[in-house]
Amino acid sequence: MVEERETSVVPVKVGDDVTGTVEHIAPYGAFVRLTSTGQKAMIHISELSHSFIKKVEDVLELGQVITARVIKIDERGRIDLSIKALKPRESRPAPRSSPEDFEKRLTSFLKVSDEKHAELNNKMKGKGGGKHRTTRG
Repeated sequence: MVEERETSVVPVKVGDDVTGTVEHIAPYGAFVRLTSTGQKAMIHISELSHSFIKKVEDVLELGQVITARVIKIDERGRIDLSIKALKPRESRPAPRSSPEDFEKRLTSFLKVSDEKHAELNNKMKGKGGGKHRTTRG
């Protein structure tokens, strides 16, 4: 006699935050078994962090329990996850500079630029105005 199992598994959808265990690590990402549904999902290496990751093993290890966001479910039912989608991108605040700082930097740039132009013009005058002589034999 076949036992009927009652399933109260709610399928995941894009945007859900899920928990799972890392089951397999590949050079391009990691495969995770979702705790809630038992489904297998994948996290691409580019979805592990906002910063560059050289190897998946630098961030994840087999058996590790992770939390990630479902970012895609394709027509074949394959689930793509993202850890970086859970974390806001770390932004570095732009240094605040006053208009006076800009003016100082601009003045300095123009001075150096004028000096370089003058030096170049002097070199060109010394070489006959930049015309090259050719000798005929």
